[in-house]
Amino acid sequence: MNSDATITASSLYDRALGAYLGFACGDALGATLEFMTPEQIHESYGLHKDITGGGWLGLPKGHVTDATEMTLTLSQAIIDAQGWDIKVAADYFVVWLSKHPTDISEAVLRGIRRYKNTGEIIAPYDEHDAGNGACSRILPLALICLYQDDEFEHWLCEQNHFTHHNSLSDRASQMLGYLIKHLIRQETDLAEHTISEFIEKEPLFAFSPYPGHSSGYIVDTMQTVLHFFHTTDGLESCVIKTVNMGGDANTVGALAGMLAGAKYGVDAIPERWLKQLDPDVYQQIKSQTTTLLSLAEKLAEQDQ
Repeated sequence: MNSDATITASSLYDRALGAYLGFACGDALGATLEFMTPEQIHESYGLHKDITGGGWLGLPKGHVTDATEMTLTLSQAIIDAQGWDIKVAADYFVVWLSKHPTDISEAVLRGIRRYKNTGEIIAPYDEHDAGNGACSRILPLALICLYQDDEFEHWLCEQNHFTHHNSLSDRASQMLGYLIKHLIRQETDLAEHTISEFIEKEPLFAFSPYPGHSSGYIVDTMQTVLHFFHTTDGLESCVIKTVNMGGDANTVGALAGMLAGAKYGVDAIPERWLKQLDPDVYQQIKSQTTTLLSLAEKLAEQDQ
C-alpha cells in the first residue's frame, strides 16, 4: 500500500471511529436530560457537559440507551452475516429485546414483537410514525456502504421499515446517511450540497432560522442536529449545545455526535467523555469500526 493510501485508510478510520464514538458519547451525555426542557436543565445542571448518568432512567454513569445498544446490535448482525441481511438483523433485535433493555420506544417494541410473532419484516406504512428511532441506527449501513450508493438506499429502507415505515423518516435517514459518508470521506463540498439539496426538496426540515424544538419527531430532530452542526466549530460544543435543548436528548445528542465525529475525527472527542463512557461499549465500538470498514472494502471489490 502506498503512502497516500495509508493516509487515506488512517483518515477514514479516524473519522469513522469519531462518528461511532461520538454517537455513543452524545447518547450517554444526553440520556441524563431526556424529556427535560431547556429551562429545567438550566435550573438543575446549569450547563450539562459531563457524562454523569442518572436522568429519568437512572442510568449508571457512562451507560448508553437503546440508541447505541441497537446500533451495536445491528453492527454485529452485519458483521456476522458478512453483509446486509434484514432477517439476521431482525433475529438479533429479538435477542436484544429478550435481555430487557432499559429503554425502548413503542415503535421499536411493536416492530420487534410483530416480527417475533408473525415473521413479518416490514411494518405497515404509518403517516404518524415519523419518529427518529430508525434514523438513529443508520451508521453501520453508512460504514459498510461507504463506497456504494445503490445498495445503501435499498438496505437503508429495509432497516428503517422494520420499525418505522414513514416517508419523512426515510428521507431524513437517507440524507443523514449520505452526509455521514461524505464527511468520513472528507468530501466537504458534497456534504454541504447534500444538506442544501435536502432542504430544497424537503422545506419542512429547514433549520434556519432554528425553530427551537427538540423531540422524538424526526423533523424536530433533524432541525436541531443540523442547526448545531452548522453553528458550532467543534465536536464538544456541538454535542453540548444539542443535548442541553432537552427533549429526546439522548438521540439528538447521539446524532449530533455522529456528524461532528465524522467531520472532526476521533481526537475531537473530549478525553473525559471517553474515560466516562462504559469501557465495554468503547471497546466494542473500536472493534466493530475496524471490521465494518474492512467489510466495506470487501463488498466494494465484489461489485467491481
